[in-house]
Amino acid sequence: MCFLSRRDFLVQSGAGFGALAFHALDQSARAATGAAVDIDPLNPFAARPPHFAPTAKSVIFLFLVGGPSHVDSFDYKPTLQKLNGKPVPTEIRKAVEATKHANVFHGCKDELMASPFQFAQHGQSGLWVSELWPHVAKHVDDLCFIHSLQADSNNHAPASYQLHTGDVRPGKASVGSWVTYGLGSENNDLPGYVALFHAGPLGGAANYSNGFLPAAFQPTRLRDAGAPVLDLIPPGEFAAGQRQSLDLLRELNLIHRNQRSDVSDLEARIAAYELSYRMQSAALEVGDFSRETSQTHSEYAIDESEARLAGFGRKCLLARRLVERGVRFVQIYDMPDKDGWDAHGKLKENHVPRARWTDRPIAALLGDLKRRGLLDSTLVVWASEFGRTPMMQGDNGRQHNAAGFTIWLAGGGVRPGTRIGATDEIGLMAVDAPIQFRDLHATILTALGLDHERLSFAVSGRPERLTGVANRAKIIPGVLG
Repeated sequence: MCFLSRRDFLVQSGAGFGALAFHALDQSARAATGAAVDIDPLNPFAARPPHFAPTAKSVIFLFLVGGPSHVDSFDYKPTLQKLNGKPVPTEIRKAVEATKHANVFHGCKDELMASPFQFAQHGQSGLWVSELWPHVAKHVDDLCFIHSLQADSNNHAPASYQLHTGDVRPGKASVGSWVTYGLGSENNDLPGYVALFHAGPLGGAANYSNGFLPAAFQPTRLRDAGAPVLDLIPPGEFAAGQRQSLDLLRELNLIHRNQRSDVSDLEARIAAYELSYRMQSAALEVGDFSRETSQTHSEYAIDESEARLAGFGRKCLLARRLVERGVRFVQIYDMPDKDGWDAHGKLKENHVPRARWTDRPIAALLGDLKRRGLLDSTLVVWASEFGRTPMMQGDNGRQHNAAGFTIWLAGGGVRPGTRIGATDEIGLMAVDAPIQFRDLHATILTALGLDHERLSFAVSGRPERLTGVANRAKIIPGVLG
């Protein structure tokens, strides 16, 4: 029998102690960063439990591309009206120039431009809304206005990327992809993440991409007119043997995938074939508005002769029908042309028709969700990449403004009839409770029962999160509950 001295025991056990320490560090790291979500690659949208009790089950995200003016919509500034034609007050100019938002003055005249639209208070909450939004104004008691959002960029694509993915650079995963990665879907026959648009947002598909997340979590684009998906139904002569053909194709694809286990695109393709097969009836049904009442058609304006009004109405109605059937995340883009809400000149000529095309359908969506008992479980987000300056640009237009602007939320546990944060007296920069996009993302995930610090995905050995890994994101106080 061999006896070890204490010194020999410690020397020979050193590697073991090191392994224990490494294990403890690894466990600490997992606790800090969150474990990856357990995904069935062949059924990636299987419903997964949230981290805690949610206040919302699904999201409808209304993105108005190009930057509608907050000081002409929902952020009433009496001082701006009084100072029409005068320069920016010195103290406000100095305050903005001392921040990263100093470039907000570029391209503007040093001349304040009063809103050409009348504002009025609405509902029991008395919240201010301009005459651009007469139908949405009827629902202010269900809305939570956030008047102090800030973006890091004053350019369309980077700010839009940041709103969608948390980063001004393209290539990251969108909020819709993160949500479906974390929770899956409650409908196996429809996509978990749907995008609806006539023309995509500025910056292209990088806004709604799955980025580094598995390919299954990219959105499916559905059309709001005709068959939601082109070529969904096979020709009659192939329909009878379609299931057998897909079964054979699945077996061959699985053999191919098993030899290349690190390529997630193969798993996504197999899952996509199966989803497409199941969607043949489900997608046609969800896109069939014929059984909706005439009142619903009228409220959403889907039968109106004005194409852009009817088109946006169909998108909003389709969004309601999708969340009603368990789809997790629906992204609607209001981008009917190349300009969007980007009113560098002729503000009225730009904003009046665009508000007309979107106001009535959005109000119909809010009312319809509420009547059906869906607003409590559906978080509705109305947002853009930034707002616009109170200073004039060009011919009665306004410049981009990332220093302070307004969005609103409704349903899904949001405190109704409230306003949070504020811009200065002319609406130029957020001065009360400035809020970053990462805070908005943390709030959205929290409403869905997801801990934004635990929802992560390893990329090249390091964790990625929608809200970033610096632990600077926080839930916006006063929005939920």
